[in-house]
Amino acid sequence: MDVTDIASALIRLVVGATMIAHGLNHWRGGGRIAGTARWFSGLGLRNGPLQAWLSVITEIGAGVLLILGLLTPLACAAVIAVMLVAGLLAHRPNGFFVFKEGYEYVLVLAVVALALALLGPGRLSIDHTADIEIAGWVGGGVAVGAAVVSTAGLLAVFWRPQPQAAA
Repeated sequence: MDVTDIASALIRLVVGATMIAHGLNHWRGGGRIAGTARWFSGLGLRNGPLQAWLSVITEIGAGVLLILGLLTPLACAAVIAVMLVAGLLAHRPNGFFVFKEGYEYVLVLAVVALALALLGPGRLSIDHTADIEIAGWVGGGVAVGAAVVSTAGLLAVFWRPQPQAAA
Protein backbone atom coordinates (compact mmCIF):
# COMPACT_ATOMS: atom_id res chain seq x y z
CA MET A 1 0.00 0.00 0.00
CA ASP A 2 1.34 3.43 -0.88
CA VAL A 3 0.46 7.04 -0.14
CA THR A 4 -2.02 7.27 -3.05
CA ASP A 5 -4.06 4.46 -1.47
CA ILE A 6 -4.27 6.47 1.76
CA ALA A 7 -5.06 9.67 -0.17
CA SER A 8 -7.86 7.96 -2.10
CA ALA A 9 -9.31 6.52 1.10
CA LEU A 10 -9.22 9.91 2.82
CA ILE A 11 -10.94 11.61 -0.11
CA ARG A 12 -13.57 8.86 -0.30
CA LEU A 13 -14.28 9.07 3.44
CA VAL A 14 -14.52 12.86 3.64
CA VAL A 15 -16.51 13.40 0.44
CA GLY A 16 -18.68 10.37 1.23
CA ALA A 17 -19.47 11.58 4.74
CA THR A 18 -20.15 15.08 3.40
CA MET A 19 -22.61 13.74 0.84
CA ILE A 20 -24.38 11.59 3.43
CA ALA A 21 -24.68 14.59 5.77
CA HIS A 22 -26.03 16.72 2.93
CA GLY A 23 -28.60 14.07 1.98
CA LEU A 24 -29.68 13.61 5.59
CA ASN A 25 -30.08 17.36 5.94
CA HIS A 26 -32.33 17.47 2.87
CA TRP A 27 -34.37 14.62 4.35
CA ARG A 28 -34.46 15.25 8.10
CA GLY A 29 -33.03 18.76 8.53
CA GLY A 30 -34.75 22.10 9.04
CA GLY A 31 -37.42 22.08 6.35
CA ARG A 32 -37.39 18.33 5.88
CA ILE A 33 -38.55 16.95 2.51
CA ALA A 34 -41.31 19.56 2.20
CA GLY A 35 -38.84 22.42 2.62
CA THR A 36 -36.34 20.82 0.25
CA ALA A 37 -39.16 20.32 -2.27
CA ARG A 38 -40.13 24.01 -2.04
CA TRP A 39 -36.51 25.02 -2.52
CA PHE A 40 -36.17 22.84 -5.65
CA SER A 41 -39.45 24.21 -6.98
CA GLY A 42 -38.16 27.72 -6.35
CA LEU A 43 -35.16 26.91 -8.55
CA GLY A 44 -37.53 26.13 -11.42
CA LEU A 45 -37.61 22.33 -11.10
CA ARG A 46 -41.00 20.70 -11.56
CA ASN A 47 -42.26 18.13 -9.06
CA GLY A 48 -40.35 19.41 -6.04
CA PRO A 49 -41.12 16.40 -3.81
CA LEU A 50 -39.69 14.01 -6.41
CA GLN A 51 -36.60 16.21 -6.77
CA ALA A 52 -36.17 16.27 -2.99
CA TRP A 53 -36.32 12.49 -2.70
CA LEU A 54 -34.04 12.00 -5.72
CA SER A 55 -31.47 14.30 -4.15
CA VAL A 56 -31.67 12.48 -0.80
CA ILE A 57 -31.25 9.07 -2.43
CA THR A 58 -28.47 10.26 -4.74
CA GLU A 59 -26.50 12.06 -2.02
CA ILE A 60 -26.77 9.33 0.60
CA GLY A 61 -26.24 6.57 -1.97
CA ALA A 62 -23.17 8.24 -3.48
CA GLY A 63 -21.78 8.85 0.01
CA VAL A 64 -22.16 5.22 1.04
CA LEU A 65 -20.62 4.00 -2.22
CA LEU A 66 -17.67 6.36 -1.80
CA ILE A 67 -17.01 5.29 1.78
CA LEU A 68 -17.09 1.64 0.74
CA GLY A 69 -15.07 2.30 -2.40
CA LEU A 70 -17.71 0.54 -4.49
CA LEU A 71 -18.47 1.56 -8.07
CA THR A 72 -16.29 4.58 -7.43
CA PRO A 73 -16.54 6.26 -10.86
CA LEU A 74 -20.35 6.09 -10.71
CA ALA A 75 -20.38 7.43 -7.16
CA CYS A 76 -18.13 10.26 -8.34
CA ALA A 77 -20.52 10.85 -11.25
CA ALA A 78 -23.39 11.22 -8.78
CA VAL A 79 -21.43 13.78 -6.75
CA ILE A 80 -20.48 15.72 -9.88
CA ALA A 81 -24.07 15.67 -11.15
CA VAL A 82 -25.50 16.93 -7.85
CA MET A 83 -22.89 19.69 -7.79
CA LEU A 84 -23.58 20.60 -11.43
CA VAL A 85 -27.28 21.01 -10.76
CA ALA A 86 -26.63 23.00 -7.59
CA GLY A 87 -23.97 25.12 -9.27
CA LEU A 88 -26.02 25.88 -12.35
CA LEU A 89 -29.38 26.51 -10.73
CA ALA A 90 -28.65 27.80 -7.23
CA HIS A 91 -25.14 29.21 -7.04
CA ARG A 92 -23.98 30.46 -10.47
CA PRO A 93 -26.00 33.69 -10.36
CA ASN A 94 -24.31 34.62 -7.07
CA GLY A 95 -20.73 34.59 -8.34
CA PHE A 96 -17.80 32.57 -7.06
CA PHE A 97 -17.56 32.98 -3.29
CA VAL A 98 -19.46 30.64 -1.01
CA PHE A 99 -20.04 33.36 1.59
CA LYS A 100 -22.18 35.09 -1.06
CA GLU A 101 -23.96 31.80 -1.88
CA GLY A 102 -21.66 31.38 -4.90
CA TYR A 103 -20.46 28.23 -6.61
CA GLU A 104 -17.05 27.93 -4.88
CA TYR A 105 -18.05 24.99 -2.64
CA VAL A 106 -19.86 22.97 -5.30
CA LEU A 107 -16.98 23.51 -7.73
CA VAL A 108 -14.47 22.16 -5.22
CA LEU A 109 -16.58 19.07 -4.43
CA ALA A 110 -17.14 18.35 -8.14
CA VAL A 111 -13.45 18.67 -8.99
CA VAL A 112 -12.39 16.54 -6.01
CA ALA A 113 -14.87 13.87 -7.16
CA LEU A 114 -13.40 14.03 -10.67
CA ALA A 115 -9.86 13.80 -9.26
CA LEU A 116 -10.90 10.72 -7.26
CA ALA A 117 -12.38 9.10 -10.37
CA LEU A 118 -9.07 9.73 -12.17
CA LEU A 119 -6.97 8.57 -9.21
CA GLY A 120 -9.09 5.49 -8.47
CA PRO A 121 -10.46 4.11 -5.22
CA GLY A 122 -7.17 2.67 -4.00
CA ARG A 123 -6.39 -0.63 -2.31
CA LEU A 124 -8.62 0.12 0.70
CA SER A 125 -11.80 -0.32 -1.33
CA ILE A 126 -14.31 -2.95 -2.34
CA ASP A 127 -13.56 -2.07 -5.98
CA HIS A 128 -9.95 -3.15 -5.45
CA THR A 129 -10.90 -6.29 -3.53
CA ALA A 130 -13.44 -7.29 -6.20
CA ASP A 131 -10.98 -6.42 -9.00
CA ILE A 132 -13.35 -3.86 -10.56
CA GLU A 133 -11.16 -0.79 -10.22
CA ILE A 134 -11.69 1.70 -13.01
CA ALA A 135 -9.37 4.69 -12.85
CA GLY A 136 -7.32 6.99 -15.05
CA TRP A 137 -8.85 8.50 -18.17
CA VAL A 138 -11.54 5.82 -18.25
CA GLY A 139 -12.60 6.45 -14.65
CA GLY A 140 -12.64 10.20 -15.21
CA GLY A 141 -14.51 9.79 -18.49
CA VAL A 142 -17.14 7.59 -16.89
CA ALA A 143 -17.60 10.07 -14.04
CA VAL A 144 -17.84 13.18 -16.23
CA GLY A 145 -19.85 11.47 -18.96
CA ALA A 146 -22.45 10.01 -16.62
CA ALA A 147 -22.68 13.28 -14.67
CA VAL A 148 -23.19 15.45 -17.76
CA VAL A 149 -25.73 13.07 -19.31
CA SER A 150 -27.74 12.72 -16.09
CA THR A 151 -27.63 16.48 -15.39
CA ALA A 152 -28.72 17.30 -18.94
CA GLY A 153 -31.51 14.74 -18.70
CA LEU A 154 -32.76 16.08 -15.38
CA LEU A 155 -32.75 19.66 -16.62
CA ALA A 156 -34.41 18.75 -19.94
CA VAL A 157 -37.23 16.88 -18.24
CA PHE A 158 -37.80 18.92 -15.06
CA TRP A 159 -36.34 22.44 -15.33
CA ARG A 160 -38.97 25.04 -16.21
CA PRO A 161 -37.78 28.37 -14.83
CA GLN A 162 -40.28 31.18 -14.44
CA PRO A 163 -39.73 34.13 -16.77
CA GLN A 164 -38.01 37.07 -15.08
CA ALA A 165 -40.25 40.08 -14.50
CA ALA A 166 -39.14 43.24 -16.33
CA ALA A 167 -37.09 45.48 -14.08
